[in-house]
Amino acid sequence: MAAIGKIGFLGGGNMAKALAKGFIAAGLTKPSGVIASVHPADKISQQSFQGLGIETLVENAPVVEQSKIVFISVKPQVVPQVLSEIKDLSANKLFLSVAMGITLKTLESSLSADSRVIRVMPNTPALVCSGCSVFVRGKLANDADAQITKRLLEAVGTCEQVDESQLDIVTALSGSGPAYVFVMIEALADGAVRMGMPRDMAYRLAAQTVLGSGHMVRECNTHPGQLKDNVTSPAGSTAAALKHLEQSGFRAAVAGAVEAATLRCREISSKPT
Repeated sequence: MAAIGKIGFLGGGNMAKALAKGFIAAGLTKPSGVIASVHPADKISQQSFQGLGIETLVENAPVVEQSKIVFISVKPQVVPQVLSEIKDLSANKLFLSVAMGITLKTLESSLSADSRVIRVMPNTPALVCSGCSVFVRGKLANDADAQITKRLLEAVGTCEQVDESQLDIVTALSGSGPAYVFVMIEALADGAVRMGMPRDMAYRLAAQTVLGSGHMVRECNTHPGQLKDNVTSPAGSTAAALKHLEQSGFRAAVAGAVEAATLRCREISSKPT
């Protein structure tokens, strides 16, 4: 299998750190095969990367010069400034952008005409090689670029190619989704603690329950509603619990969270950069 080549990160945010750690944990690259630019004031990110054995710099240009693949992982509002700094160095490079709301059109027009661009939307469980990622190819991104993108992202979880029109929804569902699930795990544990269970055990059981349930949905090829019915005995405890969730608007709240996040993503995407 062909070597990945040096991977550069422009920006040291949580997603960049999750991906870098995931790539190394998956054996896809070594710490020496990764380089990152981090704001000089961001000591925590510097320490996080350096703790993995990754070289960190405070300038973007050397990262682009040394890398075959460059992740654009700075905050969206900083992207225009960063791209202007590296435009003259971007020819014949593959850029993978995780910047929310920055379109392919904007990225491609801000880089060299010979650069190839792919938008990717991973999520933070990539840190433990359980990420959920999608990607969209730019005009010049070829099949080999798509394959290497899939190889990177599948090393830290699952990966699918989508149309750019779906990215705001993906961001709201799988990008922001871990936060919703973390709240659910916390709430499940809180309920168990209230009924007398030690908190450390409650977190372990709640987390494993969510993990196992998700795995069943993926692997059993059975509708989630049917899986729910399989757990629900007549007049049993699960039926009582589900009635409480319905009365509390659980479904509407979760669906509404995805809708609210999607609308916010669209709002951000429509703002001029």
